[in-house]
Amino acid sequence: MGLMSVPQIAIVGRPNVGKSSLLNRLARQRVSIVAAEPGVTRDRVSALIELDAPMESPPGTPVRMVEVVDTGGFGAYTAQGKRYDDIGADLASLAPDIEAQIQIATDRADVILLVVDVQSGLCRLDADIATLLRRHGDTDKVLLVANKVDSDKWIAHSIEASALGFGEPRCVSAANGYGMRELMECIYERVGETDAAGEAGQEMKIAIVAKRNAGKSTLINTLAGEPRVIVSEIAGTTRDAIDVRFEINGRSMVAIDTAGVRKRKSFADDIEEYAYHRMLSAIRRADVVVFLVDATVEVSQVDKKLSLELQRQYKPTIIAVNKWDLVEDRLTAKDYLTYLTEQLRGLDYAPIAFVSAKTGRGLKDLVAMAFNLHEQASHFEPTARLNRIIEVILSRRGPSPKLGTHAKVYYAAQIASNPPTIALVVNDPMLFRGPYERYLVNRLHEELACSEVPIRIVFRKRKRMSLEELKQGARDQDSQLGRMQAPSRDAGPVPRAPSRSRAEPQPPAAQL
Repeated sequence: MGLMSVPQIAIVGRPNVGKSSLLNRLARQRVSIVAAEPGVTRDRVSALIELDAPMESPPGTPVRMVEVVDTGGFGAYTAQGKRYDDIGADLASLAPDIEAQIQIATDRADVILLVVDVQSGLCRLDADIATLLRRHGDTDKVLLVANKVDSDKWIAHSIEASALGFGEPRCVSAANGYGMRELMECIYERVGETDAAGEAGQEMKIAIVAKRNAGKSTLINTLAGEPRVIVSEIAGTTRDAIDVRFEINGRSMVAIDTAGVRKRKSFADDIEEYAYHRMLSAIRRADVVVFLVDATVEVSQVDKKLSLELQRQYKPTIIAVNKWDLVEDRLTAKDYLTYLTEQLRGLDYAPIAFVSAKTGRGLKDLVAMAFNLHEQASHFEPTARLNRIIEVILSRRGPSPKLGTHAKVYYAAQIASNPPTIALVVNDPMLFRGPYERYLVNRLHEELACSEVPIRIVFRKRKRMSLEELKQGARDQDSQLGRMQAPSRDAGPVPRAPSRSRAEPQPPAAQL
């Protein structure tokens, strides 16, 4: 396991200068949580982005791929009156871990964006950060960025930032996009040639979801082989959805660490509410979800709610039973499997891995499962074979007729993958929904090469052609016959149109 060799751009600065907004603007999407209070960003939050070549570059100049990393605000980690969280934990204790994450980001960065706020002016923390960067020999990597230049009147104020000793600043506004093109071109020139172009979107994305303190961040760090995200006994330490990129056996993947979930009525503030929605967004963009269950405690209502969300989004899911090493002396895997099946109904198709995020036990099998599920979810079944399978399933057991109406399937086809989506053209969709739909999915899991991922079925009623559509079809046929009968100068005898009786027979409808 190792980190991907993509040039890194680290964004550093004191709290509330707009670092997270700058990352979101560069990535053209919401990656970091943006809020007025300090200490919202605690881990390194990253995004892989493409940099276009400068406008004066020759045609065909390739894009360059970079990873932009947002860091926690240096020097202040709690808001006034908010040093302690809702259960009394001291948030100031996170300071050493946050500063360690900032140091790791700057050490690895090819370019460091030192962001200052022109509207509030320079302060002691700005000077302290500049001193630290010079002390660690990072001067040549620093690109000074003056943020919040929301109009021309603020450009003059940016000159003050030159006193930090990193040259004239680049004036931008992360809020309205002013100066962003020039900044991105400058970064493009700084990173130089790379071989990473075109890698974005090719990695398998795995979202790690669980209730609070189930071990998500520990799992990410063990997979990455380094302390990539902050691990703390304080519940809710992770606020963002953190993307961690690395390679395993030559295959690229992105692990997304999400905020731990608890009951929504217990949310302490708007940031926790937003973090919850970021978790849902991480599930949507993931190829595979690792649903982490803490073996040392009972399955909770939060676990069950997450299970329902994964089913609702049709996400390939691995149930990872964490901390198994702490309970295996008094529990058997067979008994725990029975317990999970009872508690997490609807995920019976999902494979289960018994792991220890702390020691790394079972993680190789977990990653292998994830790649296998991704392949299953990408499977596409040939239409002819799918129709034969549906016909056999219906011949064994079909939906119960209602009011004398018997169920009929006229055609079946897979119309999408990730998740595998099968459309059935039927005479009455209501005959198939409910218990029979679940039965049909279970039988398809047995027959298709995607037995461990969710299958979505779309029922469509066969549409009868209207009188106008019939007339239009007749006109189109007459027009086609006219073209066939029109003699050509060099042609021989006019070919006769095929008679209706010799047309190819339609495939018989699978029916009861």
